[in-house]
Amino acid sequence: MSAQVAAPSIMEADVRDARAWRRDTVTAADWIVPLSARCLEELDAVARAIREDPLPPILLSADDFELRACSQVMARAREILRTGIGLVVFDRVPVEQYSLEENRALAWLLGSLLGRLVAQKWDGTMVYDVKDTSRTPEYGVRRSVTNLDLVFHTDAAWLDLPPELVGLYCINPAREGGVSRFVSLVSVHNEMARRHPALLARLYRAVPWNRQAEHAPGDVKFARRPVFSYDGRAFMACVNETLIESGAELAGEPLDAEAREALAAMRAILDSPELAVQLTIQRGQVQLINNRAFAHARTDFVDAPEPHLKRHLIRLWTRQEGRRTFHG
Repeated sequence: MSAQVAAPSIMEADVRDARAWRRDTVTAADWIVPLSARCLEELDAVARAIREDPLPPILLSADDFELRACSQVMARAREILRTGIGLVVFDRVPVEQYSLEENRALAWLLGSLLGRLVAQKWDGTMVYDVKDTSRTPEYGVRRSVTNLDLVFHTDAAWLDLPPELVGLYCINPAREGGVSRFVSLVSVHNEMARRHPALLARLYRAVPWNRQAEHAPGDVKFARRPVFSYDGRAFMACVNETLIESGAELAGEPLDAEAREALAAMRAILDSPELAVQLTIQRGQVQLINNRAFAHARTDFVDAPEPHLKRHLIRLWTRQEGRRTFHG
């Protein structure tokens, strides 16, 4: 006699807390957080110390420096990210005053004040450079290292333990384009529950995901997990329709009709102009995202011709559960 699979818990409809925002209920003032003069002084002292006595960023500990003001601003950011609108933009670090390695050190230390930093690739990469490498997207080449547009997604959506918070430290913005969009997946969930309750239930059941070659050689190329999950306390959304479509191809099994209909319904809501906000990250800004309840997208961009002015962001991931390895 086969065991019955318990139906997944579905988060109650119409969540009305601060996470469930829409475009007309938030402004830039809700996500832009100025860095105090004291915080900037602390960062400058770190940069001088690294200049005089270098050490690789991943060996640096916030405990080795005086970062009280920075700790306070990161604590405020965590609160906004976890219980508020899920987006924070610090304005700004004077990145032009520092070398690339000094900026890496500052990004690392700010990230470590936000949470426990974890690997962003299977090979253990802890600090990830977001810039155009002129490579063509394929299995094993993330679209984030091209200048092509990115659909609404959450980072590493196929993982059982995806990153909780994502940080982007901007050294250079694009010359043209590269506009970011953000949407509350809590609001998307509310709309799905209101418009398509039966289809919403399908998104709580597993679908195949492309693992983007972030696994051991010879390992299976796809994973299975739901788009939405809820354990009675914590809600999590993992979104990237492109990776689901290619995951189905890798699995050798087409998506069932109900899954295709549910994803199409969700895509229409994600792309609704009344839900998302948009902004373009500027030099020196630090953009922080709650990766489990909010999705982000990016338009394509054109780089400056000068190598030292090309778009370059330093990305960091935090996660409190599991190990610090990619899969946790």
